[in-house]
Amino acid sequence: MGASTPVYIQIHNQIRKEIEEGKWAVGERIPSERELSTFFNVSRMTLRQAIQTLVDEGILERKIGSGTFVARQKVQEQMSGIDSFTDIMLSQGRKPTSKTVSYHVKPASFSEAEKLQLEEETSVLRMERIRYADGIPICFEVATIPFHLVESLSKPEVTRSLYKTLELEKGLVIGRAEQTVSAMLASEKISEYLDIKRGEAVLRLKQISYFVDGKPFEYVRTQYVGNRFEFYLEKNN
Repeated sequence: MGASTPVYIQIHNQIRKEIEEGKWAVGERIPSERELSTFFNVSRMTLRQAIQTLVDEGILERKIGSGTFVARQKVQEQMSGIDSFTDIMLSQGRKPTSKTVSYHVKPASFSEAEKLQLEEETSVLRMERIRYADGIPICFEVATIPFHLVESLSKPEVTRSLYKTLELEKGLVIGRAEQTVSAMLASEKISEYLDIKRGEAVLRLKQISYFVDGKPFEYVRTQYVGNRFEFYLEKNN
């Protein structure tokens, strides 16, 4: 390491290397700042800079009153193309599960009809689900689907993996998606569902999914736990 590299960055690099090599497991508490500053023979301020940089990068997470821990890697979704939650989880080596909170056929609201290009009050299936990765709640999802698309399907076929069911059972080909992301604060209801504090930051995604023929088939409103999920973009030159 060059002498011009700041000491806190050198410490950051060393701690990150040891985490990557498995010295501390995911969820494990690392030594205290006092212990680490003694080990690296630096001031607490310098050590705190290194730790804060690792926290900012999502490698470590602080828990008030408990210490600093190796963070779980955030689930990522690339914002291009269209993938189901199940496929995203499996591609990252996570076990996807979900809990259905509600599952009802209702007349479409004005906004649902508009997004899905339906006549107002056309029957739609509206389902609310909590989605998990390795048993940890990642998001709360409200999905609206034209009822005629799923009328002949069982509830498990729809809730387990809608996209695969539509492709395999209906022969429908999934195409593109339009997505918008914004930030908001968790309500009391959402905080209970996602096991977070009320008012904690969440990412809100609104998505309209289309078949390859351009017909919309799903309108989803999802709230993700901000420190467990991230979106990323790839731009081709």
